[in-house]
Amino acid sequence: MEFVLIAVIIILGLVTAFMAVKLGKSEKMIHSAMSNSENLTRLTESLINQQAQLEGQLKQISAEGAASRNEINKTLSDRLDTVSKRLGDSLVQSTEKTGKSLSELQARLAIIDKAQDNLTDLSNQVVGLQDILANKQARGAFGEIQLNDLVSSALPPSSYDFQVTLENGKRADCLIRLPNPPGPIVVDAKFPLESYHLIRSAETEADLQTANRAFVTAMTKHIADISDKYIIDGETAESALLFLPSEAVYAELHANFPQILEKSYQARVWIVSPTTLMATLNTVRAVLKDSQMREQAGVIQKEVGVLIKDVERLDDRVEKLAKHFDQAARDIDGIQTSSRKISSRAEKIEDLQLGETEEEDLLSSPPDLLKQG
Repeated sequence: MEFVLIAVIIILGLVTAFMAVKLGKSEKMIHSAMSNSENLTRLTESLINQQAQLEGQLKQISAEGAASRNEINKTLSDRLDTVSKRLGDSLVQSTEKTGKSLSELQARLAIIDKAQDNLTDLSNQVVGLQDILANKQARGAFGEIQLNDLVSSALPPSSYDFQVTLENGKRADCLIRLPNPPGPIVVDAKFPLESYHLIRSAETEADLQTANRAFVTAMTKHIADISDKYIIDGETAESALLFLPSEAVYAELHANFPQILEKSYQARVWIVSPTTLMATLNTVRAVLKDSQMREQAGVIQKEVGVLIKDVERLDDRVEKLAKHFDQAARDIDGIQTSSRKISSRAEKIEDLQLGETEEEDLLSSPPDLLKQG
């Protein structure tokens, strides 16, 4: 609407300027033609015609402006309706998407809450584990429980015992009953956590040296105790296993303390972690299986010998039964021969046409008939 008004005003300004120019020219013409009345008359008529044309043009412009305004109003109304509809549809879709997003967000928040609860439980468990490991006695029980779980999951129940008292009165955490050689082998759990923590928390070189000495002292004592207590001639194997329930301590030992490993080799005490103990137990299981197979080999050989004798007796009895079958077959053949003869004689008797004369002949010469039969 405003655009149309501005256009009309611009057109009116142009027309006015045009008229001003025309009037200027007309004045010049009037001044120049004052001496000629005919020129003045034509100029006047021309001005009147131009004014009439201008009025017609203004009316046409006004009509076209009104039509344009109506068309613009209609177009604006249609576009406004379209925009309103699109805006409404967009609002509905946005509402649906927002509701769906809120539902998904609620579900994710529920998952996050559950994960948070799991983290809280895990934190409590970690704190509980720290409390266990801080207590030396509880730490020892933790190592024994881990040892029990590994051994019971890898070996059959008949091949091991826990908390076994040996002949020297010492109690072993676990005794794996291997056949001779090598014989039963002891597994004892040790957990030198204090000295390991000192190594991890050392800030200066002096602190590290002190922690290393403490770790070497603790491990050396454990190796010596196991060698003295659990390697007994005639009762156990010539070696024993020292179980470290921590892979980190085991890795630290192998990385930085080769002298401890050398002492363990000399004392015939093999140091194992949870991973290497599982590998060792798998080997033990194979040894036990092989031993059981060797034990059963004698029984199998004996049973095979008994089976061979049973087969020989069965062969004798089958041979005797075959002889009985042969005799029975001969008897059956004889019976069949007699049956055929009897049948043949019966057929001959049926073929005879006995008349009166024949009856007399038959009665007079029975020996001949019998001889023919």
